[in-house]
Amino acid sequence: MPEFQPAVCDHSASVRRATILTAALFLAACDAPHDVTPDTPVRVVGWKHLASWSGRGDTQTETFMSDNGSFRIQWATTHESPTGTGTLKVAFRSGDSGRVIIDAVDQKGEGWGSAEVGDMVRWYYLSIDSANVDWHVSVDEPIMGRTVPQ
Repeated sequence: MPEFQPAVCDHSASVRRATILTAALFLAACDAPHDVTPDTPVRVVGWKHLASWSGRGDTQTETFMSDNGSFRIQWATTHESPTGTGTLKVAFRSGDSGRVIIDAVDQKGEGWGSAEVGDMVRWYYLSIDSANVDWHVSVDEPIMGRTVPQ
């Protein structure tokens, strides 16, 4: 696996608010009560895979619907050639207007990473801008639930 290089993201105020809200929801979902017994339901978070894409160079994905406006995006870049010139930028765009909603990934060179981002329920697509690297991008959506007592 390539060495991890953290992504540099340009977050707007609305993305920061959405990220904070998403993080708060995840923390609330993971905060189990101290008096949990086998008969007590426990909140859990699962991930529903929406789609994955791979390639080299630029592309625009098909549209996909968000059920809750929150996403986990994972990416990896490999085979940088020539060395020091590879880039990967991924943006979530409005399926209606095409405007950038979330600048999610800004990877330089080979590497991989994951980010949790969010906005609101709507149709989205990704614009993937890449130079001199092979890339793989995957998008998942959280599913909140509870365990069922036996």
